[in-house]
Amino acid sequence: MAKKEKKQKPEKKTYLWKDRKHTLFGLPWSFTKYALDEERLYITTGFFTSVEDEVRLYRITDVTLRRTLRQKMFRLGTIHCDSSDATQQNFDIKHIRHPAEVKEMLSRLVDESRQKHRVFTSESVTGHPHAFEGQNPPPPPPVDRTDANRNGVPDSLER
Repeated sequence: MAKKEKKQKPEKKTYLWKDRKHTLFGLPWSFTKYALDEERLYITTGFFTSVEDEVRLYRITDVTLRRTLRQKMFRLGTIHCDSSDATQQNFDIKHIRHPAEVKEMLSRLVDESRQKHRVFTSESVTGHPHAFEGQNPPPPPPVDRTDANRNGVPDSLER
């Protein structure tokens, strides 16, 4: 008689960090949960209908920690993330415990993931990338092209 094969349970994920959004007096009475592994950040919201969204870490472009006076009183903080993800472009990891440590861990994992996946971003040298939105940028400074010795190389570039 053949033995019945047991259905294998799916492996339980191991997360580097898990928390939920804390509310009144710093208590975790919320239906928003956060989890972080080496490749993704998971945000699960809702009670009757739950939605789990994930952001691949290499898509996160900026991480900022914000703490209001009330959050400081209850040892909480909010991490704001900018990303190139289609569904979660700008999002907050709201009212979490140990926000500075989580921000540092997230920043480190984002850098590692970006290097692993060879993802690079360019930054604006003139300051804020939208500084001249709706206006023309200032002209570049004039270049001294004087060539006194007539060797074809501007004097400003010769040593």
